[in-house]
Amino acid sequence: MKIRLTLLAAAIALSSPAFAKDTTKTVGGAAMYSSKTIVDNAVNSKDHTTLVSAVKAAGLVDTLQSPGPFTVFAPTNKAFGKLPAGTVESLVMPQNKAALTGILTYHVVPGRLTAQDLMKQVKAGGGTAMLKTVQGETLTVRQAGRNRLTVTDKKGDVATVTIPNVLQSNGVIHVVDTVLLPG
Repeated sequence: MKIRLTLLAAAIALSSPAFAKDTTKTVGGAAMYSSKTIVDNAVNSKDHTTLVSAVKAAGLVDTLQSPGPFTVFAPTNKAFGKLPAGTVESLVMPQNKAALTGILTYHVVPGRLTAQDLMKQVKAGGGTAMLKTVQGETLTVRQAGRNRLTVTDKKGDVATVTIPNVLQSNGVIHVVDTVLLPG
């Protein structure tokens, strides 16, 4: 009887979400677990400390921990470093919270869109896919080369997806090399 209970307990533990087979990718030196939320994973990436700080300053942590699903085009620290000097420091100031929120939500699209989903939309759109962001404006996705995607903002700046399909429990992250700015 004791052996049966032990086996039953082990089977229940292994089938629980915490012990389910996890799909992981390494981003910023940290494993990104598909069983964790966007925020739970992003806080561990050394390449996304600026993004995480900005998400906190904008008060978007609870939103990005909610069930979603969301597709996030996540700029790296280097991407933020391309902005004019002082931009990030200015944006995280309390009086600029609305502008920061607008920029961050411009990187988020409702739904769980993998790179394969995006490629299908690009092909169906004759070479482009228009995505409506949570912020309300659109991003343009294009195929670049055989297996790469680019994302163009309203100002014409182009971000390359450097790490696609970082699966999360509440969506998917695509790491990008440029901060996208609304019009």
